[in-house]
Amino acid sequence: MGILTIVMIAFGLAMDAFAVSVSSGISIKNLKPQNGVKIALFMGGFQALMPVAGWLLGIGFKDYIEKYDHWIAFVLLGFIGIKMLKEAMDEDCEYVSDPLANKVLFMLAIATSIDAMAVGVSFAFLKTSILSSALIIGLITFVICYIGVYLGNKCGCIFKKKAEIAGGIILISIGFKILAEHTGLTTIVLNMFR
Repeated sequence: MGILTIVMIAFGLAMDAFAVSVSSGISIKNLKPQNGVKIALFMGGFQALMPVAGWLLGIGFKDYIEKYDHWIAFVLLGFIGIKMLKEAMDEDCEYVSDPLANKVLFMLAIATSIDAMAVGVSFAFLKTSILSSALIIGLITFVICYIGVYLGNKCGCIFKKKAEIAGGIILISIGFKILAEHTGLTTIVLNMFR
C-alpha cells in the first residue's frame, strides 16, 4: 500500500476525531493552546495505537483468510464510511459536556478510534508496514484535531458534518480501490481504454 493511500486513510479515519474535537471546541469557553494539545494528544494517540492492536489481531488470522483479504478490507472500510455518512445526516449537533476531563477524553478517544482498529486488521492482510502507518495516522489525527478544537470554538457545528461526510467518502473510495487492485478490475478497466 502506497504512502498516498495511507495518508488518505489517515484523513478518513481522523474525521470522527475531528468532529469530536470541533464539538469539544464548541464546549470550551476560554480556550487555551494547552486545551487543544490535550484533546489532540488523546485523539492522535489512540488513532495511532488502535491500528497496531488491529494489525496484531489480524496477523494471527492472516494465513487463514489471505484469499479474502481484499474483500475484508473493502467491507470494513465501506462499513466505516457508510457509518460516518449516516452519522453526518443526523440533525443534532452534539456537545461534549466536559471535554477536558481525562475520563471523557479517554472514552471519546476510544470511541473514535475503533474504526482505526478495524483498518489495522485490514493492514495485516494487505502486508502494510504497521509502524509507519500508525505514526502517519496518529500525526495527521493530532494536527487535524488541534485545528478542529479551534474551528469548533470559532465556527460551531458547520465543520462537524462536512468532516464526517468527507471521511466517509474517502474510506469508501479506498475500499473500492483496494478491491479493484486485488481482483484485477483495475487492469481490466485500463485494458478497455487501450
